[in-house]
Amino acid sequence: MIIYTPPKPAESIPLIDLGPSFSEDLAARKAVAWEIHKTARDTGFFYIANHGVPQTLMDGQLDLAREFFDLPLEEKIKVDASRSSCTRGYETPGLQTLDDGSPPDLKEGFLIGVDLDDDHPYVKDGVPNCGANQWPEQPENFRTRYEAYVDEMFRVGRHLMGLIALSLELPEDYFAQGLKEPLFNSRLLKYGPQPVDAAFNQIGAGAHTDWGMITLLLQDDVGGLEVENAAGEWISAPPIPGTFIINLGEMVRLLTNGLYHANMHRVLNNHSGRNRYSVPTFFDPNYFYEVRCAPTCMPENGKPDYPATTVGGHIAEMYRKTYGLAA
Repeated sequence: MIIYTPPKPAESIPLIDLGPSFSEDLAARKAVAWEIHKTARDTGFFYIANHGVPQTLMDGQLDLAREFFDLPLEEKIKVDASRSSCTRGYETPGLQTLDDGSPPDLKEGFLIGVDLDDDHPYVKDGVPNCGANQWPEQPENFRTRYEAYVDEMFRVGRHLMGLIALSLELPEDYFAQGLKEPLFNSRLLKYGPQPVDAAFNQIGAGAHTDWGMITLLLQDDVGGLEVENAAGEWISAPPIPGTFIINLGEMVRLLTNGLYHANMHRVLNNHSGRNRYSVPTFFDPNYFYEVRCAPTCMPENGKPDYPATTVGGHIAEMYRKTYGLAA
C-alpha cells in the first residue's frame, strides 16, 4: 500500500521544450500544452527552450540595454517618461514601487508600448495609457533594433497563447481575435549592485505579480530573479542560456478562476559588483478585449470568483497604483 501524502511544491522552475509545439501534429502540441498546464497550477513560471528566437537577436537586445543605460544622464532624460502622456520612455531609479508599502524599486528602465500617433482613435478618445513611444537618438538604430525584437515576441506570444488555450481544453485559436492587434509593453531594465545604504526592504524590484496575460523575460547571466512557489517559499530562477522565462499574470488567474497561478516574484540587486540587465515583454490581447472565466473553468454554480474586465482597464488601474498616478 502506498499511503497518500500531499505533493510537495516545486523546488525549481520547469524548463519546457517548445520544439514539438511547432509540429503539425496536434497531439505533439497538446503534449507541450499539458506541460504548461502542470506548471501553471504550481509556480506559474517556466523556462522555454527551442522557441525559434535567434540567439543573436537575444544577445543584441541585452547589448541594446547596456548601450542605452551607459549613455550620460543628460542623453537619457531627453526621452524621460515624464515627457510622455502614457509613461513611455526613460524611467529613473525609484520611479516605480511594485511592492505596496515598501520603498521605491532600485531599477532603472526604458519603456515602450503600442506606438500610436495623435490621429489614432484611441488617442483622440483619451483611452488611458495609449499614445506614442519616445525613441532615443542614441544608441544608433535603437528603434529598428528594438522593433525587430518585439516582432519576435509577438510571434512567440501568440504561439504561447495558443498553447495556453490547448492547456485549458479550449480551441487553439480561442484568443486569436484578441491577438490580431496585441497590447504590449516592453522594458529594458538595469539593476545595479545592491547599495549598502538601501532602505529597509528596498530591492531591485519588490515582490509583485504581473498584471496581464503572459510575460516573456530575457535575462542576462547575472541572476537575481526569485519566485514564490505554491508553499510560499522563495526559489531562485537562475539564468539558463538560450531560454526565456515565461510567467503568467493576473488575467490568467481570472481566465481560469484561480486554477492557474500568477505568482509573486522579485529581483534582489546582486552583490557581485556587476549590473544585471533584463528585458521583460508583457504580452496581452487588445485593449478592449474582455477577459472572463473560460467555459472549461466555470464552476458548477456558474458564478466565477473573479469579475470580468477588459485588458486595458485592468492594466490602466495597475499603472495608477504602482506609479501613483492616473495612467
